[in-house]
Amino acid sequence: MRKILIAVAPVCHETVEVPAGVKYTPAEVADEVLACARQGAAMVHLHVRDDRGRQTSDLRWFAETLDRIRAGSDIILQGSTGGVAGLSLEERCVSLNDPRVEVASLNMGSANMREGVYINTLPDIRFWAARMIEKKVTPELEIFDLSMIDSVVKIHGEGLVQPPFAFNFCLGFENALRATPEHLFRLRQALPPDSHWGLVHDGMKDFSLLIAAACLGASTVRVGFEDGFFYQEGKIARSPAELVEKLVDLLARIGFEPMTPSEARSLMHLAPPA
Repeated sequence: MRKILIAVAPVCHETVEVPAGVKYTPAEVADEVLACARQGAAMVHLHVRDDRGRQTSDLRWFAETLDRIRAGSDIILQGSTGGVAGLSLEERCVSLNDPRVEVASLNMGSANMREGVYINTLPDIRFWAARMIEKKVTPELEIFDLSMIDSVVKIHGEGLVQPPFAFNFCLGFENALRATPEHLFRLRQALPPDSHWGLVHDGMKDFSLLIAAACLGASTVRVGFEDGFFYQEGKIARSPAELVEKLVDLLARIGFEPMTPSEARSLMHLAPPA
Protein backbone atom coordinates (compact mmCIF):
# COMPACT_ATOMS: atom_id res chain seq x y z
CA MET A 1 0.00 0.00 0.00
CA ARG A 2 1.07 3.57 -0.63
CA LYS A 3 2.04 5.62 2.41
CA ILE A 4 0.68 9.04 3.29
CA LEU A 5 1.37 11.37 6.20
CA ILE A 6 -1.75 12.25 8.14
CA ALA A 7 -1.46 15.50 10.08
CA VAL A 8 -3.94 16.77 12.63
CA ALA A 9 -4.74 20.30 13.82
CA PRO A 10 -6.91 19.49 16.83
CA VAL A 11 -7.81 22.94 18.19
CA CYS A 12 -10.33 25.08 16.32
CA HIS A 13 -10.01 28.76 15.38
CA GLU A 14 -10.98 31.26 18.07
CA THR A 15 -13.47 32.94 15.73
CA VAL A 16 -15.72 30.04 14.76
CA GLU A 17 -18.80 28.66 16.43
CA VAL A 18 -17.71 25.37 17.93
CA PRO A 19 -19.60 22.21 18.85
CA ALA A 20 -19.94 21.19 22.47
CA GLY A 21 -16.99 19.44 24.06
CA VAL A 22 -14.13 21.22 22.28
CA LYS A 23 -10.95 20.84 24.37
CA TYR A 24 -8.43 23.57 25.29
CA THR A 25 -6.52 22.72 28.47
CA PRO A 26 -3.05 21.12 28.12
CA ALA A 27 -4.30 17.80 29.51
CA GLU A 28 -7.34 17.78 27.22
CA VAL A 29 -5.43 18.78 24.07
CA ALA A 30 -2.65 16.28 24.80
CA ASP A 31 -5.13 13.46 25.38
CA GLU A 32 -6.80 14.31 22.07
CA VAL A 33 -3.46 14.35 20.23
CA LEU A 34 -2.54 10.97 21.70
CA ALA A 35 -5.90 9.59 20.56
CA CYS A 36 -5.21 10.96 17.06
CA ALA A 37 -1.76 9.34 17.07
CA ARG A 38 -3.30 5.98 17.95
CA GLN A 39 -5.64 6.34 14.97
CA GLY A 40 -2.76 7.07 12.56
CA ALA A 41 -1.78 10.75 12.76
CA ALA A 42 1.99 11.23 12.42
CA MET A 43 2.20 15.02 12.88
CA VAL A 44 0.31 17.53 15.02
CA HIS A 45 -0.06 21.25 14.27
CA LEU A 46 -0.42 23.42 17.38
CA HIS A 47 -0.77 27.13 18.04
CA VAL A 48 0.41 28.60 21.33
CA ARG A 49 -2.86 29.04 23.23
CA ASP A 50 -3.94 29.38 26.82
CA ASP A 51 -6.34 26.97 28.52
CA ARG A 52 -9.34 28.87 27.12
CA GLY A 53 -8.15 28.61 23.52
CA ARG A 54 -6.91 32.18 23.19
CA GLN A 55 -3.66 32.80 21.31
CA THR A 56 -0.86 33.93 23.62
CA SER A 57 2.90 34.45 23.68
CA ASP A 58 3.14 32.73 27.07
CA LEU A 59 4.60 29.24 26.55
CA ARG A 60 3.44 27.72 29.85
CA TRP A 61 0.37 25.93 28.48
CA PHE A 62 2.11 25.00 25.21
CA ALA A 63 5.10 23.49 27.06
CA GLU A 64 2.83 21.47 29.35
CA THR A 65 0.89 20.22 26.33
CA LEU A 66 4.12 19.07 24.65
CA ASP A 67 5.30 17.43 27.89
CA ARG A 68 2.15 15.35 27.99
CA ILE A 69 2.22 14.50 24.27
CA ARG A 70 5.87 13.49 24.27
CA ALA A 71 5.34 11.30 27.33
CA GLY A 72 2.94 9.18 25.29
CA SER A 73 3.91 9.47 21.61
CA ASP A 74 6.70 10.23 19.16
CA ILE A 75 4.28 12.13 16.88
CA ILE A 76 5.99 15.01 15.00
CA LEU A 77 5.45 18.34 16.75
CA GLN A 78 4.69 21.28 14.46
CA GLY A 79 4.41 24.82 15.81
CA SER A 80 2.51 27.63 14.14
CA THR A 81 3.83 31.04 13.11
CA GLY A 82 0.32 32.06 12.11
CA GLY A 83 -1.95 34.11 14.26
CA VAL A 84 -3.91 37.28 14.62
CA ALA A 85 -2.63 40.58 13.27
CA GLY A 86 -2.23 42.09 16.75
CA LEU A 87 0.73 39.84 17.58
CA SER A 88 4.31 40.93 16.90
CA LEU A 89 6.69 38.93 14.68
CA GLU A 90 8.34 37.55 17.82
CA GLU A 91 5.01 36.60 19.36
CA ARG A 92 3.88 34.82 16.23
CA CYS A 93 6.95 32.55 16.23
CA VAL A 94 7.17 31.97 19.99
CA SER A 95 6.53 28.24 19.47
CA LEU A 96 10.04 27.99 18.01
CA ASN A 97 11.43 28.70 21.47
CA ASP A 98 10.43 25.22 22.65
CA PRO A 99 13.25 22.90 21.51
CA ARG A 100 10.85 20.00 20.97
CA VAL A 101 9.20 21.74 18.00
CA GLU A 102 10.50 20.00 14.87
CA VAL A 103 8.49 21.62 12.07
CA ALA A 104 6.83 25.04 11.82
CA SER A 105 4.36 26.60 9.42
CA LEU A 106 5.89 29.38 7.28
CA ASN A 107 3.14 31.39 5.57
CA MET A 108 4.48 32.46 2.19
CA GLY A 109 2.42 35.60 1.64
CA SER A 110 -0.64 37.64 2.50
CA ALA A 111 -4.17 36.60 1.62
CA ASN A 112 -7.75 37.82 2.00
CA MET A 113 -9.39 36.13 4.98
CA ARG A 114 -13.07 36.70 5.64
CA GLU A 115 -13.45 40.51 5.73
CA GLY A 116 -9.79 41.26 6.43
CA VAL A 117 -6.26 40.46 5.27
CA TYR A 118 -3.96 37.82 6.71
CA ILE A 119 -0.68 39.75 6.59
CA ASN A 120 2.62 37.99 5.89
CA THR A 121 4.98 40.41 4.13
CA LEU A 122 8.24 39.29 2.53
CA PRO A 123 10.31 40.92 5.32
CA ASP A 124 8.11 39.03 7.84
CA ILE A 125 8.72 35.77 5.98
CA ARG A 126 12.47 36.36 5.97
CA PHE A 127 12.38 37.01 9.72
CA TRP A 128 10.56 33.75 10.49
CA ALA A 129 12.64 31.71 8.02
CA ALA A 130 15.87 32.98 9.60
CA ARG A 131 14.54 32.14 13.06
CA MET A 132 13.75 28.59 11.87
CA ILE A 133 17.32 28.22 10.64
CA GLU A 134 18.58 29.44 14.01
CA LYS A 135 16.36 26.99 15.91
CA LYS A 136 17.00 24.09 13.47
CA VAL A 137 13.28 23.79 12.71
CA THR A 138 12.05 22.60 9.31
CA PRO A 139 9.63 24.98 7.56
CA GLU A 140 6.37 23.76 6.10
CA LEU A 141 5.64 26.26 3.31
CA GLU A 142 2.03 27.40 3.49
CA ILE A 143 0.67 28.38 0.06
CA PHE A 144 -2.57 30.36 -0.28
CA ASP A 145 -2.22 31.26 -3.98
CA LEU A 146 0.00 30.53 -6.97
CA SER A 147 2.31 33.54 -6.59
CA MET A 148 3.51 32.29 -3.22
CA ILE A 149 5.35 29.43 -4.89
CA ASP A 150 7.53 32.04 -6.60
CA SER A 151 8.21 33.58 -3.18
CA VAL A 152 9.60 30.22 -2.05
CA VAL A 153 11.94 30.20 -5.06
CA LYS A 154 12.99 33.75 -4.19
CA ILE A 155 13.90 33.09 -0.56
CA HIS A 156 15.59 29.85 -1.59
CA GLY A 157 17.88 32.00 -3.72
CA GLU A 158 18.60 34.03 -0.58
CA GLY A 159 19.56 30.90 1.35
CA LEU A 160 16.57 30.96 3.69
CA VAL A 161 14.95 27.65 2.70
CA GLN A 162 16.51 24.52 1.30
CA PRO A 163 15.17 21.50 -0.60
CA PRO A 164 13.49 19.16 -0.24
CA PHE A 165 10.67 21.70 0.05
CA ALA A 166 7.60 20.75 2.09
CA PHE A 167 4.70 22.66 0.52
CA ASN A 168 1.24 22.80 2.04
CA PHE A 169 -1.61 24.12 -0.11
CA CYS A 170 -4.15 26.03 2.01
CA LEU A 171 -7.50 26.20 0.23
CA GLY A 172 -11.03 27.10 1.22
CA PHE A 173 -10.43 30.09 3.48
CA GLU A 174 -13.28 32.56 3.10
CA ASN A 175 -12.55 35.11 0.32
CA ALA A 176 -9.23 33.43 -0.52
CA LEU A 177 -8.57 30.66 -3.06
CA ARG A 178 -11.51 28.27 -3.24
CA ALA A 179 -11.07 24.61 -2.43
CA THR A 180 -11.51 23.03 -5.87
CA PRO A 181 -9.72 20.19 -7.71
CA GLU A 182 -8.84 22.66 -10.49
CA HIS A 183 -6.97 24.97 -8.10
CA LEU A 184 -5.28 22.02 -6.46
CA PHE A 185 -4.07 20.70 -9.81
CA ARG A 186 -2.70 24.09 -10.93
CA LEU A 187 -0.76 24.53 -7.70
CA ARG A 188 0.67 21.03 -7.99
CA GLN A 189 1.81 21.73 -11.56
CA ALA A 190 3.73 24.85 -10.47
CA LEU A 191 5.92 23.16 -7.86
CA PRO A 192 9.70 23.39 -8.28
CA PRO A 193 11.77 20.18 -8.43
CA ASP A 194 12.62 18.36 -5.19
CA SER A 195 9.29 19.17 -3.57
CA HIS A 196 6.58 17.26 -1.80
CA TRP A 197 3.21 18.67 -0.87
CA GLY A 198 0.12 18.41 1.23
CA LEU A 199 -3.32 19.93 1.62
CA VAL A 200 -5.27 21.88 4.22
CA HIS A 201 -8.95 22.28 3.32
CA ASP A 202 -10.33 24.98 5.58
CA GLY A 203 -14.03 24.73 6.34
CA MET A 204 -14.27 21.29 4.79
CA LYS A 205 -17.68 19.63 4.68
CA ASP A 206 -16.37 16.21 3.64
CA PHE A 207 -13.12 14.43 2.73
CA SER A 208 -13.50 14.56 -1.05
CA LEU A 209 -10.71 17.08 -1.76
CA LEU A 210 -8.33 15.33 0.64
CA ILE A 211 -8.92 12.08 -1.24
CA ALA A 212 -8.37 13.89 -4.56
CA ALA A 213 -5.08 15.24 -3.20
CA ALA A 214 -3.94 11.77 -2.19
CA CYS A 215 -4.73 10.49 -5.68
CA LEU A 216 -2.81 13.42 -7.22
CA GLY A 217 0.32 12.54 -5.26
CA ALA A 218 0.08 14.48 -2.00
CA SER A 219 2.45 13.27 0.69
CA THR A 220 0.35 14.85 3.47
CA VAL A 221 -3.32 15.46 4.20
CA ARG A 222 -4.60 17.21 7.32
CA VAL A 223 -7.76 17.04 9.38
CA GLY A 224 -8.80 18.44 12.73
CA PHE A 225 -11.15 20.96 14.28
CA GLU A 226 -8.93 23.82 13.08
CA ASP A 227 -9.95 22.89 9.52
CA GLY A 228 -13.50 21.64 9.96
CA PHE A 229 -15.81 19.46 12.02
CA PHE A 230 -17.38 17.38 9.21
CA TYR A 231 -16.29 14.04 7.78
CA GLN A 232 -19.17 13.97 5.30
CA GLU A 233 -22.03 16.28 4.44
CA GLY A 234 -24.09 16.86 7.55
CA LYS A 235 -22.01 14.53 9.76
CA ILE A 236 -20.09 16.25 12.58
CA ALA A 237 -17.26 14.36 14.24
CA ARG A 238 -17.27 13.98 18.01
CA SER A 239 -13.53 14.62 18.16
CA PRO A 240 -10.46 15.19 15.96
CA ALA A 241 -9.53 11.56 16.58
CA GLU A 242 -12.78 10.50 14.91
CA LEU A 243 -11.82 12.58 11.86
CA VAL A 244 -8.45 10.82 11.71
CA GLU A 245 -10.06 7.41 12.13
CA LYS A 246 -12.56 7.98 9.34
CA LEU A 247 -9.93 9.43 6.98
CA VAL A 248 -7.62 6.45 7.57
CA ASP A 249 -10.49 4.07 6.78
CA LEU A 250 -11.41 5.94 3.59
CA LEU A 251 -7.80 6.11 2.40
CA ALA A 252 -7.34 2.38 3.05
CA ARG A 253 -10.16 1.65 0.61
CA ILE A 254 -8.15 3.22 -2.21
CA GLY A 255 -4.80 1.69 -1.29
CA PHE A 256 -3.21 4.07 1.21
CA GLU A 257 -2.00 3.55 4.75
CA PRO A 258 -0.76 6.17 7.20
CA MET A 259 2.93 6.79 7.72
CA THR A 260 4.34 6.17 11.15
CA PRO A 261 6.05 9.16 12.79
CA SER A 262 9.39 7.51 11.95
CA GLU A 263 8.45 7.21 8.27
CA ALA A 264 7.18 10.81 8.27
CA ARG A 265 10.49 12.02 9.75
CA SER A 266 12.32 10.23 6.94
CA LEU A 267 10.13 12.02 4.36
CA MET A 268 10.83 15.40 5.98
CA HIS A 269 14.51 14.72 6.77
CA LEU A 270 13.99 15.17 10.50
CA ALA A 271 16.14 13.72 13.27
CA PRO A 272 14.53 11.32 15.77
CA PRO A 273 13.02 13.14 18.76
CA ALA A 274 15.32 13.64 21.74
